[in-house]
Amino acid sequence: MAYSEVIPAALAGERIDRVVAMITGASRTRVTEWLEQGLVSCNDAVITTRSRRVADGDVVQVNVDPDLGPEPLIAEPEIDVPLVYVDDDVIVIDKPAGLVVHPGAGNATGTLVQAMLAVYPEIADIGEPERPGVVHRLDKDTSGLMLMARSAEAHAELSAMLAAHEVERTYLTLVWGIPEAGSGLIDAPIGRSTREPTKMVVSAQGREARTRYTVLETFEEPVPCALVECRLETGRTHQIRVHMAAIGHAVVGDDRYRGARPAIETPRIFLHSAALEFDHPVRLDERLTFVSELPEDLATVLESLRNQTPTAE
Repeated sequence: MAYSEVIPAALAGERIDRVVAMITGASRTRVTEWLEQGLVSCNDAVITTRSRRVADGDVVQVNVDPDLGPEPLIAEPEIDVPLVYVDDDVIVIDKPAGLVVHPGAGNATGTLVQAMLAVYPEIADIGEPERPGVVHRLDKDTSGLMLMARSAEAHAELSAMLAAHEVERTYLTLVWGIPEAGSGLIDAPIGRSTREPTKMVVSAQGREARTRYTVLETFEEPVPCALVECRLETGRTHQIRVHMAAIGHAVVGDDRYRGARPAIETPRIFLHSAALEFDHPVRLDERLTFVSELPEDLATVLESLRNQTPTAE
């Protein structure tokens, strides 16, 4: 047993991920990985839910070597990452699909941050050591615009802006079926599944999550589906994927949330970060706006649907 601590009254009611981070000095990202791997227990029972609350007198145990700190990230210049905008404080990337943002379980190398370290080594000391410069991330198979910080001041400001919902993030997605309302707000808390720790679900015990959507285009053939624009008001893990599935319109190609079906052929999940808009975190009164067109693989899927739509005579 590497760590074993009795919870004092002062920490009663705290989430276990925060407690483990305090006990070990590890980042919350690393603690989440430990929880998912079954390395954390409370009163000899393995805990996989990071929002689990601890009580006075609980015994929390972490089965990792205390001397095993995170390995320094190695820059990987061979990874090509398209850059949209760079200044002394901000980096905007057009992330290709298939690229993992930062190291984690099963992805120790070949990540976006390791590529960025090769170009901008100064970000190594910005933010968490395991995901330097990162203020928000995209899932591996999601493409499009992603924001990073190049200075400590920008990292703090951008993180605060994201928490205050002051960064406008717009996504394009193709969903199964046609939403009854042409636009709407999905306001449903999201938390980690107790059955599958790597999966997110709508849950009353989850964190607040809000997604605004607008139907841009609809198709009837080969099956009803719709091109939808989603704007994030919060930034929970898998938020768009979980919210659209929750209202009966799963994202096409999403095998995690009931969206992988044979009627439409797609090389990956149809989800693209299409626009970012925010105030510059350091230079006052400067608004930055960026747009990314659908990449070829998703544009091809969309064009095939348009070609199947009957034309009026």
